[in-house]
Amino acid sequence: MRRTTDDIAVNEQNKIRKIAFLGTPGFAVPSLKMLIARGYEIEVFTQPDRPKDRGHALAAPEVKLAALEAGLPVHQFERIRREEGVNALRAFAPDLMVTAAFGQLLSEENLSIPKYGCVNVHGSLLPAYRGASPIQTAIIKGEKVTGVTTMLTSLGMDEGDILLKKETEIGENETYGELYARLAELGAELLLETVDALEAGTLTRTAQDGTLATYCRPIKKQDAMIDFALPTQRIHDLVRGLAPAPCAFAVLAGQNVRILKTKPIREPSDFPKADLSAFTAAVPGECVAASPKQGLAVKTGDGFIEIVELQFPGGKPMAAKAALNGKKLLGCVFERPEGV
Repeated sequence: MRRTTDDIAVNEQNKIRKIAFLGTPGFAVPSLKMLIARGYEIEVFTQPDRPKDRGHALAAPEVKLAALEAGLPVHQFERIRREEGVNALRAFAPDLMVTAAFGQLLSEENLSIPKYGCVNVHGSLLPAYRGASPIQTAIIKGEKVTGVTTMLTSLGMDEGDILLKKETEIGENETYGELYARLAELGAELLLETVDALEAGTLTRTAQDGTLATYCRPIKKQDAMIDFALPTQRIHDLVRGLAPAPCAFAVLAGQNVRILKTKPIREPSDFPKADLSAFTAAVPGECVAASPKQGLAVKTGDGFIEIVELQFPGGKPMAAKAALNGKKLLGCVFERPEGV
């Protein structure tokens, strides 16, 4: 049966020395580096190398690269729940297991191995946004505040007891990439506080209220398509919630145009070089201003939005004003998603 902070006291005679670190993307790297700096004996468990970009060459997870740079042993398993993963964990015999954006569910056998259980660093204020895309989804849903949580890992998806939380405001124009980097650092700070409290014997746990839980699945391609019939703010939130990747897109003349940066137009001073009041009868998705001097303004469900940066198929990301030197978009209409 898995041991927890309730039934084992960590002290000088029986303190944490060995940590199994399970993580994969960049979000986990600051937490790993923090543990390395504290001098623990660490072995890293991560996902296998995966094909990346158009060339499909194998690319190592960012956690693997950080671990190898630090000279740590690295194990890669397609499913750590299988016998080879369990055996590798058992051979290391960690005092504590730490997970951060690992990307795999653990088994009861995995969780029974570390003496002091498994601490997970999650990029939301649990029980809100359990699941695979908490940072993107918080922005897309228009949240003003988010944060990180450390929890005791259980068999369910992000259902374990909460240990500590840290919250932070989401900037009005903050992108997924920017918030991701901030929460990664905040998560490392919270993990440090959590491990310190565990070693001091002062760590408490609070059961999650499942009735308050919200869930977020992996982002799919259809989730990234912009429907300009939606309110301006919702479109802006979608764009920044998917920037810089996987990136929101809109369909123009049958082609996917990546929308990298937008700016809500709430009053005339937000777009001073065009009289947008003349375009109230425009249909959502219609380009109502489009020139190198003006920039690109599009009608939305409740007003207008400026497309600041975009990328046409086969082209490079560029400012909309620069793109309009060679493209005539005035009066063109971005298509609505099918089924809407």
